[in-house]
Amino acid sequence: MDATLRKIIAELNEAAAEHDATRPDRLDRWRVLEPDAGEFLWFLAQSVAARIVVEVGTSRGVSTLWLADAARAVGGHVLSLDSDAEAQRLARRTVTDAGLADRVEFRVEDGGAALARMPDGSVDLLFLDAERVEYPSWWPHPLRVLRQGGVLVADNALSHPEEIAPLRDLLLRDPRLTVTTINVGKGELVALRR
Repeated sequence: MDATLRKIIAELNEAAAEHDATRPDRLDRWRVLEPDAGEFLWFLAQSVAARIVVEVGTSRGVSTLWLADAARAVGGHVLSLDSDAEAQRLARRTVTDAGLADRVEFRVEDGGAALARMPDGSVDLLFLDAERVEYPSWWPHPLRVLRQGGVLVADNALSHPEEIAPLRDLLLRDPRLTVTTINVGKGELVALRR
């Protein structure tokens, strides 16, 4: 990752921290990915050679930038899904300014509905950073769309463990998965499909 992209991400993180500090309602916050979690996601995506990356929850595009840069390194592509059209508009502009527009497709769409339509084994890395309580209702699609050797990552595993617990339980019950939680950012629940 070059210095220019790191600077864009740092500026977005700073702006998000200032913005979110003035918003008591979490739904009004930008809720961007923390730098250490972004670095982890960037490294993981390259480690599994994630050419097809799906992100559910665009927000302002910080995680999108990390994922798009990793995808570029392996010749891949990111599909970023969010139901907030304005957030996606702003993220699209940021991704374009960062020179990564050719690596990202944005769709204003419900993540669960989009996953339900995707083919089996078509995703290398699935990043969930949306409304955590919805994830179990999307089952079995988050697992079904992962290729063998693919990885599912869910943000906020340590900051909101009670909301992530139903997804974690589903993942732990499946013998095809290796599951752990990584203590970066607000916690990343990670499942590798063996």
